[in-house]
Amino acid sequence: MKKNNKKVLVTGGAGFIGSAFVRKLRGHFIAGLRNVPIVIDKLTYAGDLKRLVEINGQFKFYKADICNKDAVKSIFLKERPDIVVHFAAETHVDRSISNASPFIETNVKGTQVLLDASRKFNVKKFIFISTDEVYGEIANGKFTEKSPIKPNSPYAASKAAADLLVQAYIRTYKFPAIIVRPCNNYGPWQFPEKLIPVAIASVLKGGKVPVYAKGQNIREWLYVDDCARGILKIMQQGKIGEIYNLGSGIESKNINTVKFILQYLGVSQSRYKFVKDRPGHDIRYSLNSSKLKEELIWHPQISFKEGLRLTVNWYLKHKSWLFK
Repeated sequence: MKKNNKKVLVTGGAGFIGSAFVRKLRGHFIAGLRNVPIVIDKLTYAGDLKRLVEINGQFKFYKADICNKDAVKSIFLKERPDIVVHFAAETHVDRSISNASPFIETNVKGTQVLLDASRKFNVKKFIFISTDEVYGEIANGKFTEKSPIKPNSPYAASKAAADLLVQAYIRTYKFPAIIVRPCNNYGPWQFPEKLIPVAIASVLKGGKVPVYAKGQNIREWLYVDDCARGILKIMQQGKIGEIYNLGSGIESKNINTVKFILQYLGVSQSRYKFVKDRPGHDIRYSLNSSKLKEELIWHPQISFKEGLRLTVNWYLKHKSWLFK
């Protein structure tokens, strides 16, 4: 790897977590890195360059589908990236249940296209952003990086397949990859199909927040800027070939999360309604992130209650984006 001016290419950089990472990357001076990230994004319904408006003109952008081998090859040929951070994915579980095909196409085939291009152009570090959902559910205890993969939704299965593909490339080709498995993210700019922005939007529209079943499903929540910092730390200091869980340790039942939001919005705690449960709904996710915290000295900085307050306030100031 070149000692100076290393190029970082970010796929899905106009998405929710990817854009937070690009903003974080651009906002930090990192010795040896080129100061202008390269962003690839297909700009599907969930992608939006408005997420990068604060660094407009400070990154290079390519609108491209990562499944398109020729497009990816052309970008790699022109840019010759040293590091690839791969966020691009279809991510919404409910959509995957309705139609799994786009998830298999983007999450599996797209990852394979990027792996092959990265090998061909001698990328020195490939950071794959997986998910805690590859583990499946856990009633008690926490998943470690050595826990078996047992996905339960088509989305999780597609991410698990890509995760395993990256591991296969590491083993077969000595490919220089690192796998990151974050827990549920939340924060500004999240597309309003996930629980927290859905809850905020429902209240602002004057309705009730839909909650699956009885709201007893438990999720581990990480503020998106903390996640971006963690990935940046792994990109800089993580060990090639390793897997890192990236979690906050903060768990909350979905019904409690909704009630927190109702409280911050200053409305009745009864402004929710139970709806038919999602098929195959995982009861609980929980990560043991001690490997990351101890080896790379990363810790989340934003508490769940503070993060929710920041998130609610952001959406109140950006209603036009929320209801676009």
